[in-house]
Amino acid sequence: MRTLIKICGITSVEDAIAARESGADAIGLVFYAQSTRAVDPSQAAEICQRVGPFITTVGLFVNEDPSVIRELMRQVPLQLLQFHGDETPEFCEQFGRPYLKAVRVQSSEDVQQAFADHPKAVGILLDAYVKGVAGGTGQRFNWSLIPEKLRSKCILAGGLSPENVSEAVQSVRPLGVDVSGGVESSPGVKDPEAMTRFCRASELLK
Repeated sequence: MRTLIKICGITSVEDAIAARESGADAIGLVFYAQSTRAVDPSQAAEICQRVGPFITTVGLFVNEDPSVIRELMRQVPLQLLQFHGDETPEFCEQFGRPYLKAVRVQSSEDVQQAFADHPKAVGILLDAYVKGVAGGTGQRFNWSLIPEKLRSKCILAGGLSPENVSEAVQSVRPLGVDVSGGVESSPGVKDPEAMTRFCRASELLK
């Protein structure tokens, strides 16, 4: 069974196309002003149009106002929403769009609670906890905190790179992997060669 691959923090058409050509299944567009990888609606709309039809476009939000999200959905053809803040299930479900819920892992209970709280999410993304930072820290967390029964249902993030993603896939056997800083030449600028190596390493049999 193939591990799904999402490359997050895409900021240009060129990087989006390179991500697609490297073998990614999805790209992430960050709508969070505090991130160095944030994009505006016009940038995002062009990326989504130019990347082509056979790659999932994901919009990432952190405790955003619902009206802002709805307006972005009107302007940008997002196929999937990703919530990285303290959003409740009711908040996430109100947009009528499939969604991922991210959790910053400090304990096994965090993972179990996220799955219990968000039964309608199409995926639970597990990221490293760094105080005061919503995500994209480049930090790895202790994978042994993921309960065995939930490993095949999670999307693994946090400090992944071409050098360690095969270990992650073999150790956790997740549904998917998510990378941002681990395939960049500088913040917000992706390295095509690193993306290709990441995707090849991720595609080891689970």
